[in-house]
Amino acid sequence: MPVSKRKPTTSASEVSTPESTSNVLPEQEDFRQYLRHLAVSAVQVLIEQVMREELEQCIGASWGEITPNRRGYRNGHYTRDLVTSTGRIEDLKVPRDREGAFHSEVFERYNRYEPEVAEALTQMFVSGASTHKVGEVAQTLMGVAPSASAVSRLNQTLTEQYEVWRERPLLAHYRILYLDGIHFTVRHGTQTDSTIILTALGVDLEGNKEVLALRACAQEDKDGWSCLMQDLRTRGAIQMDLIVTDGHEGLLAAVSALFTATPRQRCVVHKQRNVLNAIPHRERKEVSAQLAGIFKQEKKEDALLNLAAFQAKYQKRYPEAIRSLVEDKEHLLTFYAFPPVMHRYIRSTNAIESFFSNVRQRTDQIDAFTTETSCLTIVWAVMQDIHLPKISVG
Repeated sequence: MPVSKRKPTTSASEVSTPESTSNVLPEQEDFRQYLRHLAVSAVQVLIEQVMREELEQCIGASWGEITPNRRGYRNGHYTRDLVTSTGRIEDLKVPRDREGAFHSEVFERYNRYEPEVAEALTQMFVSGASTHKVGEVAQTLMGVAPSASAVSRLNQTLTEQYEVWRERPLLAHYRILYLDGIHFTVRHGTQTDSTIILTALGVDLEGNKEVLALRACAQEDKDGWSCLMQDLRTRGAIQMDLIVTDGHEGLLAAVSALFTATPRQRCVVHKQRNVLNAIPHRERKEVSAQLAGIFKQEKKEDALLNLAAFQAKYQKRYPEAIRSLVEDKEHLLTFYAFPPVMHRYIRSTNAIESFFSNVRQRTDQIDAFTTETSCLTIVWAVMQDIHLPKISVG
């Protein structure tokens, strides 16, 4: 009869392990850091193995292998740091060859951040997070916070993307073109100056909105607007059914020169403000209601009758207000030539101004841009990230 194999029993006090001297778990933060360290070490091992395999394919021979297909020789390695989504690797061993032909595809050359990390940080910045906030989030998620200069370097790729966008071809025909500018502050040394980004917002024949062109200028003038509109024509946009603008003289001069035959709608909201500025405060409420009523008529004939009645009533009392109103009479009622379903969208520049308001909400975290180029590219990236609702175009 075989003897049963009984496991020897040992009391807990007799157990001796390397950890027996400390029965207390580390503090929660220390434990997290310990796990992060293990994860970073594992990622480092994996990346270094991948790079060794890449080098092997590059030179055509494994370690110590003699082959007629060899294209080069190993030359040790160098170390660098790399911020990954797991954490910072401070001594990543990157293999190299004697001829310097090998470049790993694991990360872009000279880039200290994984592409996914760089993209995420850039997206935060574009979405309106401040540099400080980006750093806080990066510190929480990855255990390391990028410096302000590092965030700036990450956004250099935006410039390249912007250049591709800026030169893209456009449709030949757009239903509506909104033109307006938005102001930002740019720092030049210890001084700050205002920069205006002239913007062309187009609506295609199906009602889809799209930013067509941007141009940064020190001031809003005819030359700046002419350059922007000539750029539209150069890239193929030659037909606009309607152009909606405010009353800036430089803008109107450029539109008249480059899109002579295109109907133009003067923003009635801006015009009403101009008219009311010449009315005493005590009477503005009454006058405002009558003025707004002109542009709410269903037919152009009724709008003209209301306009004539308004002019007759206030001509002697407020001649400056009436002068301001009738000087743009030709362009204030252009919207009546289009289907009624479009009127609410084309009576004013609200479509582009509400878009600008969204841009402002995301860029208010930035007190002043460091350069005009960074201002233009970051504002462009913000604009690309904003959903533009489709509108009815008849």
